[in-house]
Parts: sequence; C-alpha cells; structure tokens
Amino acid sequence: MGFEETAEELIKNVASLGFDLNQLVAKKRLALDYVFIERSEIEETGEYDLEGLFVRLNHAIDSVGAKRVVLDTLEALFAGLSNVAVMRAELRRLFRWLKEEGVTGIVTGERGEGTLTRHGLEEYVSDCVIVLDHRVTEHVATRRLRIVKYRGSIHGTNEYPFLIEEHGVSVVPITSIKLEGTASAERISTGIPQLDAMMGAKGYFRGSTVLVSGPAGTGKTSVAAQFVDAACRRRERCLFFATEESSSQILRNMRSVGIDLEMWLSKDLLRFHCSRPTTLGLEMYLVTMHKLVTEFKPHVVVVDPISDFEAAGTQIEAKGMLMRVVDFLKMHQTTALFTSLTSGNGSPEFTEARISSLIDTWLLLRNLEASGERNRGLYIRKSRGMPHSNQIREFVLTDHRIELADVLLGPSGVVIGSARATQEAQEKAVALNRRNEIERKQSSLEHKRKAFEARIEALQAEFAAEAQELEAAILLEEGQEKGRLHARTEMARRSGANSTKETRE
Repeated sequence: MGFEETAEELIKNVASLGFDLNQLVAKKRLALDYVFIERSEIEETGEYDLEGLFVRLNHAIDSVGAKRVVLDTLEALFAGLSNVAVMRAELRRLFRWLKEEGVTGIVTGERGEGTLTRHGLEEYVSDCVIVLDHRVTEHVATRRLRIVKYRGSIHGTNEYPFLIEEHGVSVVPITSIKLEGTASAERISTGIPQLDAMMGAKGYFRGSTVLVSGPAGTGKTSVAAQFVDAACRRRERCLFFATEESSSQILRNMRSVGIDLEMWLSKDLLRFHCSRPTTLGLEMYLVTMHKLVTEFKPHVVVVDPISDFEAAGTQIEAKGMLMRVVDFLKMHQTTALFTSLTSGNGSPEFTEARISSLIDTWLLLRNLEASGERNRGLYIRKSRGMPHSNQIREFVLTDHRIELADVLLGPSGVVIGSARATQEAQEKAVALNRRNEIERKQSSLEHKRKAFEARIEALQAEFAAEAQELEAAILLEEGQEKGRLHARTEMARRSGANSTKETRE
C-alpha cells in the first residue's frame, strides 16, 4: 500500500531492478493499492482512527493470502496529525493490528532532525529498525545499511554497504566475516619457473594472498598477467580487477611480453572488471567485488593496483576494505594477487607496511641503477609457511615472457644489465683462455707421453736384441759345455776298455 506512488508508477520504477510486478499481480502473489491523502483536506475533528485503513488492508490481504504487508510511507499517512499522543496511540494500534493478522509488516519512514524518524516515535514501537543512509564522502556517494534494533535477536551492529542495480538490492555484510578460512597446503605455479625455484620449486600456496609492489615501470602488471596465464592453462577461472587500465590496453601491453590473455577471454576462463574505485567509492567497489566473485567463482583474483583505493578514501578506510577483501577471498579458498605502486623515493617497504600483516607472500620489485642504466630487480620480502630465497634477482621483460637471471657477483657485488653482459664476456674470455691453456698442456703431456713411449719401445727393442744375442751365446756355451762333457765321457769310456784288455793279456 503506497501513499505517494500510484500502482502504475511503482510498477514502472521497480522494473529497472528486474522486478515484474504485473506478473506477480496476475499470479495473485501480490496486491497493489494506492491511497491518496491530501494533507490540506485533513482536519482533527473528534477522535482520529485508522479503522478505514484496516478494512482496506484486510481486504487486500485476503485477496492474495498475503504474509507480508508494506506501507510506504508513514509520513503521508500521519501528515495531518500534530497531536503526538494520538499519533503514538495510532502507531501502536497499527502495529498491533498487523501482528494480530499474522503478517510481517514493513513500514517506511523518513529520518528526522536528530532522530531516526520524522516524528521520533516509530522506532520505539517497532520490533526491528533498519536505517538506510546515503552519504557523500570526497564527492563519492555510498549507500549503507545499519540494524539499529531487533527485538529477540542477536544481530550485527555495523554499517553494511548495499547496492541497488538491475538485479535488485545486494547487501554485503563483509564486516562480519570471521577468520575461519581453511589453510591449504597445495602449491600453484607463479607462471615464472625461476620464481617457483626461489620458493622451493613449488610456487604460492593456494588460497593465499600475494602482494607485488614496486615503483612505476618495474613490471608489476606483467607478473600478475603471467600468474593469470599460468592459472588459465591449468583450466582455472580468473577474475582481473583493473583500477587504472582498460582490458584492451592490458591485453595489448601483455602481448608485447609474449603473454596472450585474449584467448582465455574467449574460453570464459578470464574476466575483466575495469573501473576506478573513485567512481563507486570503497564500499560500493567492495560490494561489486563480492558480487562478481560470488557469480563467477574464480580460483584466482587479481587487483591491479590497490594503491588507487586510497584515492577513494582515507588510508584507514582503504586498509579496512583490503582486510575485508582478503578475509572474504580466503574464506572461499581463492588465491589473490594484489599489485601496489610505491614511491620511488625512500624505502620501498615503508609505503606498504600498513598492509604487510595481511599478506602471505610479498614480492618487491625495484629499479636498480648502475653503469649509467636502469634495470629491474626482484626479491621475496616474505613468504609465510615456506622456505624461500633471499637473493635479489635481475628481472627481465623479454618478448617471450618474464625471466629472472641467475645471480652474478662482481668485484663490487651483484652485477646487472650491460655490466653483467661485460662481465659475462670477460668471464667467457678467461674461461676460453683457461681451456686453451689446459688444451696446450694436455697436448704437451700427450707429446711427452708419446716420446716416452717411443723411448720405452726403443729400449725394449734394444733389450730384445741384446737378449737375443745373449740367448744365442748362452746356447753356444751350453752346446760347447755339452760337447766337452761328451768328450770327457767318451775318453773315460775308452780308457776303461783299454785297462780291461791289458788285464786279460
């Protein structure tokens, strides 16, 4: 029952929210009634009561078997009353009548000056009071909802953002999320093999939060894009929130480093949401993130960058929002990667200290200046629950994706860029000279070995000749010795024969 909008006006207005009231009326699921009340025609004469309203409501309730009754708004109904006692009595009577009918009554009212309602009475006779607020902060409008009281029920007392859009009204009580997410032991690849190796060759924990921070131009979006590409190759859905660039700009830029994200869009494994937080405000952006994550159910969420949130609110508000985003995604076991722009002046860790406690893995990208040129460096600031490298690796964007160069130490420390190329050339020259020297010594050794073997062979031949001569001399001596022995034996034999003959004679 409306007192300000006709049924036709109401049907037309809520159609933009996706509600087809005509269909509900045709199915007798809904009855619409409009009561015209002109304040100038109302005069307090005698006893004022709502008996006529009760009769009209009772007929409408019976016509569709209603369980809920909406009165919009009370201001129009009691516009002509100035007697507070009469107004309060009639309010109590109205609410008691709705209870006796067994229906849930929803009554709308306007806020007053310093009071929740125009007359300051409605909240006292109501069982549940919900306050809607539409405020503007830094030129950004945000709708909020707060439950002031709810008799007989434990309820949240925080302000909750709500969104009115083409699919109706969405209320997101993210401030009430508890730290009850399950920590997964599963590891997923970062998309960069060398970075995986720095984390025990396994990558991030699934469902963890990752922060990639650094000055402008250090490659933060490229790291995020390669992580998204690796996830899509595993057939996992990814949701990419871009707060500074359009999706076509991101796709074009990533193609220059060999990352083709467009093919994942066509397979519905990747979706982009590109808008500035200042357009909606922090709370509305939070509601939008919650809604898209709930609908798409991604395995990976990327927000690039989160530093823009401070432009839509204070530092405390931005941290509060990020805290709710992190808790929400962890509850859904969604791996989140955030990028953040840090100042090029001072410590790169100072700017992010306010959210470092929320992050499981923190990658820092740095500009390294040496030998008159600027290069990129990457190191792992922290990574909870896993052993990780403490090295600063040179971060190279090539036309075929990202590469992390191995650490190369020079006389003054780690060398990068052209100095690295120069030292590598020098080391190659030194290594070549060393190999040439080794080969020369090996050749000299081989020559000496062959000369020595030739000398051994000559000595062996000389020895064989002398041995042959000696063996021949030995054989000759042995033959002569045998001849002498034979001669002596023969002489002895002959001497013995002659002696026997003389004896006989």
